[in-house]
Amino acid sequence: MDAELLLAAVLDVPRSGLLTLDTVPEGAATRFAALLDQRADRVPLQHLTGRAPFRFLELAVGPGVFVPRPETEQLTGWALERLAGLDGPIVVDLGSGSGAIALSIAHEHPGARVTAVERDPGALAWTRHNAMARVAAGDTPVGVVQGDMTDPTLLAELDGRVAVVVSNPPYVPDGAVLPREVADHDPPLALWGGPDGLDVVRGMLAVAARLLHPGGWLGIEHADQQGGALPAVVRAHGGFTDVEDHPDLAGRPRFTTARRA
Repeated sequence: MDAELLLAAVLDVPRSGLLTLDTVPEGAATRFAALLDQRADRVPLQHLTGRAPFRFLELAVGPGVFVPRPETEQLTGWALERLAGLDGPIVVDLGSGSGAIALSIAHEHPGARVTAVERDPGALAWTRHNAMARVAAGDTPVGVVQGDMTDPTLLAELDGRVAVVVSNPPYVPDGAVLPREVADHDPPLALWGGPDGLDVVRGMLAVAARLLHPGGWLGIEHADQQGGALPAVVRAHGGFTDVEDHPDLAGRPRFTTARRA
């Protein structure tokens, strides 16, 4: 499948368009062979094509930004369900990276006022690029802010006004062994979360509690080994009720949700 997607990218056709091809021009074949070599060397497919599909969008990605995963689409869907029927809700995406969550919410709930927060300057360039591209496509603009999701002063102007805070934070425990596509190519600030992977989450909870209005919702993605630990951290914070964990489509623990007390 990777080979087909790479050839389709070289020829600028959909994957299904390969079915009707009789020949491949020599120049395209040369470019295709070079991309195959890079993929065999574990360069992420999305870095080679420059694109990553996410829900109803296709986002630009490359070196310096975390490649969005299909699992995160479920967290985004959960957030959209919480926003259904709300007029002009305020949403904050902490650690936005490519902007996948924030831009999908703005695309699917056009009345939402969404802010994407990203700390890493390299990733932030991709956030801004994708946000501008979505505005050009007709979507509601998303505010992009450079900031640390654990900063106690972050977005102070939104204190007590936010309907949903959502985050795919760094949650990989220090020292974990990762596939080369991840370890060699995803930015470290998007991966490592301390000894148990939850240090950033602990710092972020106070920010989320401050931003959310009473009854507002929090959603946090986590590793499949953290389905018990992350809900426990949220409960221990004391500012949230209705703490619940949710599985992904493979049945593995994937994200925790809670409501501002």
